[in-house]
This record gives sequence, structure tokens and C-alpha cells, in this order.
Amino acid sequence: MSHDFDIAAASYDDVFTNSKIGKAQRDQVHRYLDKVLASENSMRILELNAGTGEDAYHMSSSGHQVLATDISKEMIVICKKKYPNTKIVFQQLDISSITRNTFDQPFDLVFSNFGGFNCLSKEALTSFFKTAPHLLSEKGKLICVVMPKCTLWERIYFTLKGDRKKAMRRNSGSCILANVDGVVVKTWYFNPSDIINSKINLSVSKVKPIGLWVPPSYLEHSFIGRKSILSILRLLDYLCNWSFLSKYADHYYIELEKIVKTK
Repeated sequence: MSHDFDIAAASYDDVFTNSKIGKAQRDQVHRYLDKVLASENSMRILELNAGTGEDAYHMSSSGHQVLATDISKEMIVICKKKYPNTKIVFQQLDISSITRNTFDQPFDLVFSNFGGFNCLSKEALTSFFKTAPHLLSEKGKLICVVMPKCTLWERIYFTLKGDRKKAMRRNSGSCILANVDGVVVKTWYFNPSDIINSKINLSVSKVKPIGLWVPPSYLEHSFIGRKSILSILRLLDYLCNWSFLSKYADHYYIELEKIVKTK
């Protein structure tokens, strides 16, 4: 079955993965993710919404076993072409179809980067968080990078353009139609509090802003995307990483741990 992201797959790396802004935001994510990857020698990792496999390759290169999944068949095709000689297993999979019995073994880490969870409605998100603890090993973690409702860059940029509707579009409890590489995708936005209130048997261990100063990728070709300016913004993101700022960034990193019940 075709999916909207099948159309976006061919240009995704050019538009985001290989862009200066895309690399800057991914480096921020890896800054936190790498601490988790270094905590064990060989983790079983499930990646959801893997896109074109950039993070899967990064995690596999650290010595971990990675099952990278995406709803888009074309994204998986590109993954396999990019990384043909790795131990990564690439598989087409819809996150909404996952149950506690989908996999034979639990995972030490379930990971989803750059807004994969924003393709889920509030009800679907809650359903996934009920399932998530059953996918994790005893000390397993769930890490996701999500787009919040209050992104300052978006509010300022579209306000200056005189488009108040777009400036406030994220701050809605309902679905909006977002343009992703020329494809219209149903999108919901969640602040960290929404994620925290949806969890079942998961405790929050870390929340960090991703792209508080580094802007959204659609500003790549503006003056803000210049190397000198972006270097300053990257430094500011490195220094200003307080958790309470997460809901104002382009994305935020949230790390949750399985709660082990004591007898």
C-alpha cells in the first residue's frame, strides 16, 4: 500500500538529512542519544519512522543490533540502497499496527527521531504508550524526538510575514495538514506534558530542546542558514538546553524508562 511519505522519500535527504539545519539538529539529538548507546555494549534497538536510515546507521556503527522500520515502502527501499553492507534489518511497518505481541523479543531501546510521533493522533499516541512497556526489556528506554506546540521560530517567522494562522498552527488540539517536501501530511503537535500524561509504566528521565535557536529546516535557504550565523545558533543551542525551554523549540528530545515493578 502506498503512503504519502513514499512521494517525499526521493528528496528527503536533499531537503533535510544533508541540509545544514538538518545536520545541526541531528547532532543535537545524537549528543543525548550517544550517552544511552554508550551505556551498554550491544543493545537490541527498534527504530520507528526510520526515514532514510541515517540514525539506524549511526546506532549500528556503535555496535548495536538495529531493526529500522518505517511506514513508507520507498523510505525502506532507499535505506537498503544507502546501507547495503550493514547488519541493520530494514522493515516496512506501520507504528499503529504494533501490539505487545508483534515482536518475539523485547528491545533495550525504542527510538523515533524528528516528528514520527507527530503523525499519530492523540488517541493513537496514548494507545502506543500503553503498548510501549511491553516492547521494552527490564531496563529498556523509549526515546522520541517530537514537535511541540509553542515553537518560537515558527511564531516569529510567520507573524513577520503577516500570516497569523500559520504562526499559531501548532497550538491546536486537532490535526493540521503540514507540507512535508511537497506532500500534505496529517500532523498533530504535542508538548512534553502531553507525552508525560500519555505514558503508562514509563518514567521521564530527560527532556531537552532540539532546535531552540537553530531554526526549522524551511529556513535553510534564508540568511539564517548561512554557515557563520548557523555556527552561532548551534553554540546557543548547546548552551541553552534547559528542559523548560523544550516546548518552545522546533523539536524536543524526551527519554523515558520502563518502570520495574517491585514484588
